[in-house]
Amino acid sequence: MVGAAAAGRDPGASGDLVLPLVAAVAAMAVAAYTSVRRRLRTRTRTTPGGHAPTVVRLDELDLRARRLLVGTDDCVRTSREELRWAAAQLGDEAIRGHAEALEAAASELAAAFGMRQRLDDGEEGARALLEEIVARCGAAGRRLDAEAPGFDRTRALERTAPGALEHAEARFREPAARVAEADGTLAELRGRYALSACLPVTGHDEQARDRLFFAATCLHRGRRAVDLGHTGSAVVHLRAAEAAVDQATLLVAGIARLASALAAAARVLPDALTAAETDLREAAVGSARTDLRTRIAHGEAVVARLRRELGEEKGGPGTGGRGVLDPVGALRRVEEVAAGLDRASRRRPEGPRALDRLERALLVARSSVGAASDYVTTRRGAVGCEARTRLAEAERRLRAAERTGASAPVSAPAPAPSPGPASALAAALADAREADTLARQARQLAERDVRAYGTPYGEGIWTGGAVLGGILLGAPHRPGAPEGHPGDGGPAGYGGPGTRARRDGGELFRTERPRRPSARRRDDGPAEPPAAGPPDSP
Repeated sequence: MVGAAAAGRDPGASGDLVLPLVAAVAAMAVAAYTSVRRRLRTRTRTTPGGHAPTVVRLDELDLRARRLLVGTDDCVRTSREELRWAAAQLGDEAIRGHAEALEAAASELAAAFGMRQRLDDGEEGARALLEEIVARCGAAGRRLDAEAPGFDRTRALERTAPGALEHAEARFREPAARVAEADGTLAELRGRYALSACLPVTGHDEQARDRLFFAATCLHRGRRAVDLGHTGSAVVHLRAAEAAVDQATLLVAGIARLASALAAAARVLPDALTAAETDLREAAVGSARTDLRTRIAHGEAVVARLRRELGEEKGGPGTGGRGVLDPVGALRRVEEVAAGLDRASRRRPEGPRALDRLERALLVARSSVGAASDYVTTRRGAVGCEARTRLAEAERRLRAAERTGASAPVSAPAPAPSPGPASALAAALADAREADTLARQARQLAERDVRAYGTPYGEGIWTGGAVLGGILLGAPHRPGAPEGHPGDGGPAGYGGPGTRARRDGGELFRTERPRRPSARRRDDGPAEPPAAGPPDSP
């Protein structure tokens, strides 16, 4: 009886225990959930009120990263330009600290461009890459902003303006004297080589004249301001003139550099063709695979066509290469033939032949990278993120190829292939070819951006090229102020995004004519074409 009664009480007793246990577990779960949410709010709190931040949309983060890359690239380029002027006046030792700050910022920018290239190549993890780009650009800009006040104290333009103007006037005379020589060089190139050979410097002579006209007017106004005791105005005009002289010098030098590259390519082209023919003959021995025979036939056709263009075959249209041949482009095609044979025959470049190929590939890559860099630098007011990213990657790949070429052994390797030097030479050749390809892409993208921006010369040439070249900036935003006019922000100087426009142009670069409708620079927000009008005669 007692046992039965006890057995009858067990279910009720169990139910009495289960209900409190369930309630306790539920209370613990609620407490744990509340604690987790509290910790998450604490970690993501960005305001005293503890509101969680809004996650930035990926497309907005991408646009911000593009704008920061362009802006930081402009800061680094401008800072490097003014630093050269300071070094010429004060010596390298006086500006050493400022140069180190600039190189640190440039290193951050290079890393950011590398991440942008990886993203453009399709690497996953877009948000993490974009956030790192934003962080690195921010670090670069802050480094330059922090250095700008010290740089101003070192250069002390307000105190040394008369001497700095004299130095700028002396520097101005060098590119001014070389413009006529550049015209003659261009005429000679157009008569001797194919049109494609001269395309990298198309427009350089007109752009150089534009920058020199602007520089001459600024130097005149700066000298007049010094005479009147208006030191601030003198410094603003001086900085604008210095930047314009830099760009004119770069444009004129680009023409001379192309002439040198074409001449060097023309000298080594016959040997390159002979080497390619040797490679083709050797590959043809015992070639049974269809893909290899196809590659050999293609290579033989390319070499034969280049021989005809050189005028070395009877009935060829050329006469010693005059007027029909692009030597740099021809070397590019010869290397493409050799690279195709490498892939089809599964061979690795090695030995003296590979070193000769590398020297020729570097010649081609340096020419392409230099031309793209000149174009971006002198039109950076219109050039967006994509072109700059390709250029930065091209420069990185070129440096890698040059390092390998400088350290590669000159003597022939042992008959048995070794993975060291052979692999290094193959990688260097690939880097050189890729640098050339990326540089040409950068140039094409930059030209696209400039076309979208529009020509600044429809209404005159006073400030047009200066805004296109990034010499003059738009006005900094001031609350309640009307929309800025090109040039209101004055010339760019050494510094980051917060300090590079510290020399306010105000009315100094304004003209009487109305502005043209605004345009947009691709990838990085608004960029206004300039108004133009007649300058004061220098």
